[in-house]
Amino acid sequence: MSYWSKSLEETLRDLNSSKNGLSEKEAKSRLKKYGLNDVPKRKEKTALKILSDQVTDLLAIVLIIASIISYFTGGETEAFIILAIVLVNILVGFIQEYKSENSLRKLASLISYRAKALRGNEVVEVDTRYLVPGDIVLLETGDRIPADLRIFEADDLEIDESIVTGESFPVHKSSEPIRVEGFEPQRMENMAFLGTLVVNGKGKGVVVSTGMGTILGKVAGFLKLTEPETNYQKNIKNFSRFLVKSILFGTAFIFVMNSLTGKSLIDSALFSLALAVGIIPESLPIIITIGLSRGALMLSRGGVIVKKLSVIEDLGNMDVLCTDKTGTITQNKITLHDYFDLNGNRSEELIKLASRCVSVMEISGILESTFTGSPMDVAIVEYALSHGITQSKTELIEIIPFNYTRRRMSVVTRNGEGYMLICKGAPESLLPVCSSMRINGNVTRLDGDRVLKAFEELSRKGYRVLGLAVKDIERKEDYSESDEHGLTFLGLLCFLDPLKPTAEQSIHQLRELGVEIKILTGDNPIVTKARAEEVGMKVEMLTGKEIDAMNDEAIGEAVEKTNVFARLTPDQKARIVRALSKNGHVVGFLGDGVNDAPPLKSADVGISVDGAVDIAKEAADIILTESSLEIISKGIVEGRKTFSNTTKYVLNTVSANLGNMASLAVISVILDFLPMLPFQVLLTNLISDGPLLSISTDKVDEEELRKPKNWNIGLISRFSAFFGGISSVFDFTTFGIALALAGDNVMLFRTAWFIESTLSEIIVTFAIRTKKRFYQSSPSRILLSMSIICGLLTVLLPYSPVNTIFEFYPPPLILLAIIGGILLTYFTIDEIFKKLFWMRYVPALELVVIPTKRIELTRTLRLMQIIVAAICLRSEEEISINSILDVLKDSLEFPFKQEQVIHNLFYLRRGGLISVDNLKKTVKREELMKEYILKQAKSEFWSEIRKDWLKVSSTTLIKYGEVNPEYQQLLTREISLKT
Repeated sequence: MSYWSKSLEETLRDLNSSKNGLSEKEAKSRLKKYGLNDVPKRKEKTALKILSDQVTDLLAIVLIIASIISYFTGGETEAFIILAIVLVNILVGFIQEYKSENSLRKLASLISYRAKALRGNEVVEVDTRYLVPGDIVLLETGDRIPADLRIFEADDLEIDESIVTGESFPVHKSSEPIRVEGFEPQRMENMAFLGTLVVNGKGKGVVVSTGMGTILGKVAGFLKLTEPETNYQKNIKNFSRFLVKSILFGTAFIFVMNSLTGKSLIDSALFSLALAVGIIPESLPIIITIGLSRGALMLSRGGVIVKKLSVIEDLGNMDVLCTDKTGTITQNKITLHDYFDLNGNRSEELIKLASRCVSVMEISGILESTFTGSPMDVAIVEYALSHGITQSKTELIEIIPFNYTRRRMSVVTRNGEGYMLICKGAPESLLPVCSSMRINGNVTRLDGDRVLKAFEELSRKGYRVLGLAVKDIERKEDYSESDEHGLTFLGLLCFLDPLKPTAEQSIHQLRELGVEIKILTGDNPIVTKARAEEVGMKVEMLTGKEIDAMNDEAIGEAVEKTNVFARLTPDQKARIVRALSKNGHVVGFLGDGVNDAPPLKSADVGISVDGAVDIAKEAADIILTESSLEIISKGIVEGRKTFSNTTKYVLNTVSANLGNMASLAVISVILDFLPMLPFQVLLTNLISDGPLLSISTDKVDEEELRKPKNWNIGLISRFSAFFGGISSVFDFTTFGIALALAGDNVMLFRTAWFIESTLSEIIVTFAIRTKKRFYQSSPSRILLSMSIICGLLTVLLPYSPVNTIFEFYPPPLILLAIIGGILLTYFTIDEIFKKLFWMRYVPALELVVIPTKRIELTRTLRLMQIIVAAICLRSEEEISINSILDVLKDSLEFPFKQEQVIHNLFYLRRGGLISVDNLKKTVKREELMKEYILKQAKSEFWSEIRKDWLKVSSTTLIKYGEVNPEYQQLLTREISLKT
């Protein structure tokens, strides 16, 4: 029910209550009807459920199956090692999540334990759980609001509602009905919400909602919904599916080929299964766990507590961070920022007078005193003390307190023989009781328009503004509101919640890391816009009302071009976060209030702070020891290091395994014996994985930390095919040489192949681990040491006493020398082709394409470049999107969808190459476009793009009669540009 719009009499009648409160009997009856005033804890995950989730992970299932296959193909040791890896990973994941569950048992600690209520017209202390709708609650400074209340008495009552609305300034409460369209907590001055804090004054309210019916309860209900699948979970699931498909196809193909060549069906089955298992990067779970655990340890040292290990990779992959304003960008502390007389000058007299017109209480401490009361009054006193502004001796005679109707407060003071009334309040409420103003030391007739103009200008800058007026008054027994007339307006006091000193620098750091900042707040648009502009943001803003008027499709488009959202409810915040995720972003959300819990839950990375309300910490994945964007920047870098090193393992292992397995599969068809025994295949995989267990300690190139990355199955498969193919060429070379030197000695042949394939996987790590030349990026000492140890083990094993166990034969030194030469050549070729791969199969320029939407030099890349050509070759400054589509239709020989073009325009806008006017449906080239085109012209695949440019040039000339000469020159300048 909309109790805020009803009179007190209507509210009490609807609740069947009175100002005297409920009787004890009626309260007990209602408790049975409505239940406890409690926010139920979320359904806790039992230890069995946590364990079940870990065991039923798709990748864990694949590895368990691999372990079983290894056991039955003769690789008992390999089988037990794989199983041990799975068990360790399950155990670590279980312990981490179980600890998190134990640390999050409490959800509703915001509810104060006892409250003062009227029962049968007597004041009694009641356990807040037993409050019911209709109870009358008494409020005073320092109280937590115990339920959702309709205020009916307010004596200078101010409540800090920042945890619900996001507003920095406390709200003066009123008992009058309020007309509000829809549900807008920010405008409900006659309501008080569960969990908020009384910071000044006293009052009374009637309970209108308890438990799950309160705002806090509804938010808690949202958290009980199914937890959304995170970006990391999606990626692991996709990768696991890729592995399963590869294994099934590889097993079937190898089995059929070997069977057709007359080999034993049992031997063929065992060999094909062993090869298929060999493709699996069985150490991946432990690599991920070690990497994430190491990342969590490093983050904890920097003040970041990770509740769920898997979120570290999402933190590194994050490309959009949504944050509340209050306490994150600002300090969440009201300060007096400036003060002006009506000449626009600072006046010390203004502060002296204002510091008398306050209602604060001093609390003496051991080292210093603190003040409690209205935050703006406290700010005035603290400013005066910190700036050494002292008072002449004055005596406080009377306080005429603030109330909602007048929106001002007054004091009467005595200084010597004279008495003075000092009045402070909102300018629009102060002007009606003023008749004059002071300018240049002279009292003149009041110019209200001048005052209001100054007030509005300051308000637009985000200040909360109070006016100050005075008059001399005669001595009398009592003073009241009726004495507030004939005042002289002196000047304006400007308050704000100041920015954190590091806010602007931290936002710049995040942008440098490729993370876009969006502010989502419940605060008012004027203040929010001003604060955002102060930290260097070019503000594009929407309000909660505008969001409500949009469907999901419109929101999906709006969130891309809007970076500040104000006057938002919790549901609206969550809706924006979900829209960004749906658009392909990895979204983080930083918040600490009740109103932040839904978006925290909806985000890929929910981030809260140690001092946040419990419901926010419950919804978050990461807890910061302090609310700082700077800490998040460090966390992102650590997440990217973890992701980069995990990717190194995946690319290395899958490509090397695939190449070796493909070679064995082909050669097994040619030979009349198996080129390697099943357990030798598994031993190769086991030893070559040894160095990679330390990959989490490896150094990461600075270039890899600059932008968010993402798992890309297409990239993994192409990388594996490309480098696996190179590996196979050298495998076949080894095959020919080993066959020639070994003759009929099958054991020697298998030994030679074992040494070459194992060492090739170890050596290629140092080429694949960096996009630079290997000597330009040094590996970690642990990785280097482990590689040397495993390399020596591979070479020495055939000469050891246990060689017969593995059916190895000591190879002659000449064969080892030849293998060494093959490996050196292999490493050199990998180094050469590495550059070609990253230039050909990765986006032409990473600044244009977001990591979640990687493109290749195929139709996708060509479409992007043809769109660029269609924009650049037009001579107009603004080009309509429809005309771009027309050019594409006549220039492309393959089909495309309009949605693909729109997405690519979004990427170009995101890269800063174009600007888009959504109303006109036009695009405009930016200066960065020239740099982009020059880089393209210098690239190795410009010759392919040039053909498309020529076609677009011809189409543009036919349709529009001219071509942009500046960009047309590039078609004949590409050779000189390369040089």
